[in-house]
Amino acid sequence: QVQLVESGGGLVQPRGSLRLSCVASTLIFNMLAWYRQAPGKQRELVATITRDGSTNYADSVQGRFTIYRGNSLSTVFLQLNSLKPEDTAVYYCNLKRSTNNYWGQGTQVTVSS
Repeated sequence: QVQLVESGGGLVQPRGSLRLSCVASTLIFNMLAWYRQAPGKQRELVATITRDGSTNYADSVQGRFTIYRGNSLSTVFLQLNSLKPEDTAVYYCNLKRSTNNYWGQGTQVTVSS
């Protein structure tokens, strides 16, 4: 059973920063990703990183968010800079392995003054 544990969410003022962390219980995967879901909206892809380190971002976060791995291949971070109120959402870590998707429990990010 694959487990993903996220941390790092919280309340931050507009233009502030946060760093989200996710630790996976496995080193076997094709891709790690961050998604988010705002109230009343569908879950959306935020950023992805492959095993070889290639990254991809949603247009809405390009240039503000950075996804990167830690020293351990099973750890992935999401650096959130220049936060906006519309970034408020529950952020989920995702691991893709073959045709399977695994999810963390989510961490709340609230951007408000």
